[in-house]
Amino acid sequence: MPLVPMTHLLAAARRDGYAVCYCEAWNLESFQAVIEAAEELRAPTIAGFNGGFLRHAGRSRPESLAYYAGFSLALCRTEVPVAFLLNETDSLAQIQEGLDLGFNAVMVESEHLRLDKYRQLVKQVVKIAHKQNVSVEAQIGRLPAGWGATKCEGEITDPVLARKFVEATGIDALGISIGNVHILTQGKARVDLEALRRVSTEVRVPLVLHGGSGIPAEAAREVIALGVAKVNFGTLLKQAYLAAIRDKLAKYREPMSPHPFLGMGGHEDILVAGREAVKLKVKELLRTFGSAGKLGVSRGARGRSKSK
Repeated sequence: MPLVPMTHLLAAARRDGYAVCYCEAWNLESFQAVIEAAEELRAPTIAGFNGGFLRHAGRSRPESLAYYAGFSLALCRTEVPVAFLLNETDSLAQIQEGLDLGFNAVMVESEHLRLDKYRQLVKQVVKIAHKQNVSVEAQIGRLPAGWGATKCEGEITDPVLARKFVEATGIDALGISIGNVHILTQGKARVDLEALRRVSTEVRVPLVLHGGSGIPAEAAREVIALGVAKVNFGTLLKQAYLAAIRDKLAKYREPMSPHPFLGMGGHEDILVAGREAVKLKVKELLRTFGSAGKLGVSRGARGRSKSK
């Protein structure tokens, strides 16, 4: 199936009362896990990678986005509607490269930019992206950080500011801050439903919650009813992956053959263990947020057509 525009996925989600999960991948096994979970549960989904992570200053060497964009070839063979997202990047150069390489959705990051600079960047991205039928997500408000000693306070989304930002930029989806936490490694966030309600009365585009790992499952139905059509997950997927690899790797001792533990694809393979652990977690999320079995998006919609 060709890539489906993210706007189509989110419109169907709002119409039918569920949220599409963006389960972020970081390598082959995690990407396989996301797609296999979606296929097995017949769920529309959003797959992709974190542009900010791929160009992070802490990397030992620059990453080639082309390696990650190459995964789109597999998406064209899926049996479920899928959009391909370049997530959380504030680099116009990387965004342009991503569009050229086949991503059909982009999320523009705001963390390091003043509002005026951010608005200007988003307007630039919308202008070039919409010409290629690429969906654009941006955000208003700031999520608190939830890991280690770096915890800091967030900034709840201002409804009026959010509306004006959407109107000024022409974005297709808006990420918001309502108590959700970025990279929450333990515990659950306190989602402020009243704050969400205020935003939903002002903003007409689909709403997005980043920091999905910390959102309580029992809040899923309520946030969807108030306009959330996309929820992002990453932290708990990596936690599941690492736990599974750690468990399998504990059985390996030199001079045992390394091949059964790495690359042969059997029961002892740590890569298989990681993939299956992520797939199990993704399935849980698809069920929780209601997208399992929902294939109500047009199968004929293409994500890279030249006309909007």
